[in-house]
Amino acid sequence: MTAAPSLRWKKSSRSNQSGSCVELAELPVGLAVRDSKNPSGPRLAFSVGAGSSFMDRVKAGKLDR
Repeated sequence: MTAAPSLRWKKSSRSNQSGSCVELAELPVGLAVRDSKNPSGPRLAFSVGAGSSFMDRVKAGKLDR
């Protein structure tokens, strides 16, 4: 089995000082998202189209609680 390439994670500019932070990484065919407080935990992976739609919804505040 070939090891997965290491990803270059970048903290979202929408992260805040209270610990509500996400990190993003570009994939060859999309986008990965993880919780910066738990970098070895679960990650979400999106295709290019789904990643773009997800980011548009985040930026528009449609996923805010």
